Amino acid sequence: MITRIVNATVLDLAADQTTLEPDRQVVIEDEAIVAVERSGTAPSAEERVFDAGGRVLMPGLIDGHVHVTAWNADLLAGAEVAPSYAAIRSAGLMRAMLDRGFTTVRDTGGADFGLARAIDEHRIPGPRLIFGGKALSQTGGHGDARSAGRQAALDDCCNALGQVADGVDEVYRTARNEIRRGAQHIKIMLGGGVASPTDKVSDLQYSPEEISAAVRVASNAGKYVAGHAYTTEAVRLGLELGVRSIEHGNLMDPSVFELFEQHDAYYVPTLSAYDAMAAAGAEVGLSAENLEKNQIVVEAGLRTLEAADRAGLKIVLGTDLLGSLQVHQSKEFLLRREVQSAEAILRSATTVAAELIGQQGNLGVIAPGASADLLVVDGNPLEDIGLLADPTRSIALLISRGRVHTDHLTSA
Repeated sequence: MITRIVNATVLDLAADQTTLEPDRQVVIEDEAIVAVERSGTAPSAEERVFDAGGRVLMPGLIDGHVHVTAWNADLLAGAEVAPSYAAIRSAGLMRAMLDRGFTTVRDTGGADFGLARAIDEHRIPGPRLIFGGKALSQTGGHGDARSAGRQAALDDCCNALGQVADGVDEVYRTARNEIRRGAQHIKIMLGGGVASPTDKVSDLQYSPEEISAAVRVASNAGKYVAGHAYTTEAVRLGLELGVRSIEHGNLMDPSVFELFEQHDAYYVPTLSAYDAMAAAGAEVGLSAENLEKNQIVVEAGLRTLEAADRAGLKIVLGTDLLGSLQVHQSKEFLLRREVQSAEAILRSATTVAAELIGQQGNLGVIAPGASADLLVVDGNPLEDIGLLADPTRSIALLISRGRVHTDHLTSA
């Protein structure tokens, strides 16, 4: 099937300077873009044609930090249901992400090859799923969902976002097992977190030897390590030992910014998670201790993002929402516009995110040979990035891997 989008204004984010190119048409064959050219070529009778009416045509969005299996904000409760039930709940979450314009997501704890395969085979609608399996955590770390009174370990086949691996040998074994199961990156907990039950945000977690073991396993397989970290100390340790992306980083200071450049690393802030937990965390089951920890990081996140943006760090859009709070995914655009330009935010959700996951040239761009992940939107996101926060109104056409998912245009 050949699809042609005509009379489009193409948003080019791949060039050094972002441009809007009017009067363009994009030709799609199967799952790929085959041509981007000036309007004028007459379509054949067999082609499916959409007239964009001069609207902006932009690449599909990439969310660099999600948990598609976190259907419940109570992580322990979510881990104890049947895998079949969790998969069905995950399918609903993924479809909603695609509805919002996210045609690719990077899952940083929980998703596996089964969900990715179901998406790839079009068994269920959803964004392309870049997954890392279960995150690695020390006992009592951010990936250990057990309360202080629970003794039994969570089984390996359960639906937890993380798994416990203590000591160098266990980190080697667990990381290798995730690679065996198709993980495209390895996630480790470098420090404490908000939603975990028994640690503090300020905690340092994993020894240098354990971190190095995870990095070695990932590197040997041509993959990379993503590191959960809030504090300067945790961020510095991770970057110095080869961690490629820092997730969150709210409490880090500018003294570590140069390490990002030295190690070609990426920064993935997740502002909407803290905003949503502050507003409705208690309603979705977060404890008083969780909410206290959230207060520590919520205000610092915006300040750190502003400083990182000014310093020129490679910043990726992420959200990290749990349970029913995932409906606030698109609010990330509103939060970031307080300290970032619309162009910077758009790049963080397209070209920069694509670089992090090793898909530059294929994702986040509108060019021949790239994946046909496309949005036609009402309005100009360079002038009003907030329009992406209201996808039900702003998305006129959504194509994912060449397949039409949302169509509010009139087929010509």
